[in-house]
Amino acid sequence: MRMRAAGALWLLFGVTAVVSSALVLRRPAAERLSDLHIYHGAMRHLQSGGALYEYAAENGGPFTYPPFAALLLWPVGFVSEAAVGLAWLALTCAAVAAIAVALGRSGVFSVERRQLAVPATACALLLSAPAQSNLRFGQVSILIVLLALVDGLGLTPPRVRGALVGLAAAIKLTPLLFVVFLVCAGRYRDAARAVVAFAGCALVAAVALPAESWTFWTGTMLDTSRIGNLASLGNQSVHGMLLRVGVPTPGLPLFWAGLVAVVCGVALLRARQLSRDGRWAHAVVLVGCATVAASPVSWTHHQIWPVLAAMLLVGARGVVQRAAGAALLVVMVLSLGVLLSRVSPTPGAQFLFENARALAAVAVCLAGFGGVAVAAARADRPVPGSRRGLRVAMAGVAGLAFFAVQPLPAGADPTFKAYTEADVGNPRYFFVCRSQYECGEFGADARPITFGLATERTKVRVNGVVDDTVARLEYRSAPGGPPRAVPLVEAYPGQRLFSFRSASVAHGRLVAYGVDGAPIASYTGFRSG
Repeated sequence: MRMRAAGALWLLFGVTAVVSSALVLRRPAAERLSDLHIYHGAMRHLQSGGALYEYAAENGGPFTYPPFAALLLWPVGFVSEAAVGLAWLALTCAAVAAIAVALGRSGVFSVERRQLAVPATACALLLSAPAQSNLRFGQVSILIVLLALVDGLGLTPPRVRGALVGLAAAIKLTPLLFVVFLVCAGRYRDAARAVVAFAGCALVAAVALPAESWTFWTGTMLDTSRIGNLASLGNQSVHGMLLRVGVPTPGLPLFWAGLVAVVCGVALLRARQLSRDGRWAHAVVLVGCATVAASPVSWTHHQIWPVLAAMLLVGARGVVQRAAGAALLVVMVLSLGVLLSRVSPTPGAQFLFENARALAAVAVCLAGFGGVAVAAARADRPVPGSRRGLRVAMAGVAGLAFFAVQPLPAGADPTFKAYTEADVGNPRYFFVCRSQYECGEFGADARPITFGLATERTKVRVNGVVDDTVARLEYRSAPGGPPRAVPLVEAYPGQRLFSFRSASVAHGRLVAYGVDGAPIASYTGFRSG
């Protein structure tokens, strides 16, 4: 029976992989495997004699990885993009399965549970938002996690142990934190091999691609603007959250560095304790969560580690840990900021939902798989499980109440941008009408403002038409937030349009003013008022 159940779970994994890949391939060309498209284009650009870090795809996306990653991706440029896409989808699904198998071999599951736990873990991981994001974008992140996990668990031969961490760091810099972990865990030779492997990969790249290596290590590495809008809701790192809070720019680097030092320091200390207890899977996953929290940018496809943390918590014995794991899994599967934007009672609660993954990664780092709770329990007399659960529930309610009363709007809304006449030709920004006739028909109901919404993964776009009574527009992202001027663009003779984007419009207020400066129409949460 156990073998049949395991076979059924692996069959379910295969079906999910095929269906997920098919859904990716059915997406419009511009939204399908967009990061893999950048890799493919960058390699062909480099092979034709172009400068790697001057390349930009049609969507403006540049190549952001170290030059050694280009050496590994070099063969991609010799194959058609369609063939590369199919192979990459298969490789991504195989990496998900390999991560589940690696966890199974780590001893985290008992012998009796392993046969079912491994395929169940693979299925749950594949269905998570980070794994699906890796499939959708054609990302390399899942492979980075696999390399660091296998090496951190000690599943590689002793003589080369640590080399995969160095290789992963040569492709993407954030796994360098695992070198510090290896030192903290007393695996000094493994840490040394990781450093040698990282330096060796960088040296090979410097010999093969000297100009690109010089460009990257002397400037491109620190240019975070190439990665995208770091204030976007998709960036669920501490840095991204601070940008959305609106921390003043002059003090942001120091404040961010201090928080990161605390988060990583606590995570590393707890990981060392876990490794000494033989709980290597928990230790490695904890350090992985620290890389997610500490990195300047953590897009959804980077967030595999918190999903693994959720699975480890769900598989724990304590009721509190299982409940925490279930809650973390919900956060990592669902986009709470989008799903609950209409029902969140306050801007502070909306802020909590929009930054749930960043806060969850920090919470895992600080709690360390129950480290804080275990220490508190040992310091006092034993507490019955029901009472401990009640205390945790009360703490959770208090935390929600704290955010409910905080004036933390998706607040600063640094994702806000109003579009001008130069952007009129972009159908993503100006989409309610595409000609003088269409705009005339769209605004024919004689209201001061007529508009439409286009909801995307991390933002909402608003585009509309105003009549002759409107002299100017203002938008506030949340109550008490600063007013933002929205330009009125004469896209066609006698017709004025406007367009802007915002992280969320659930608490937004759009106000139209007449020629006398008095408000003539307003929309709160985009309900007319």
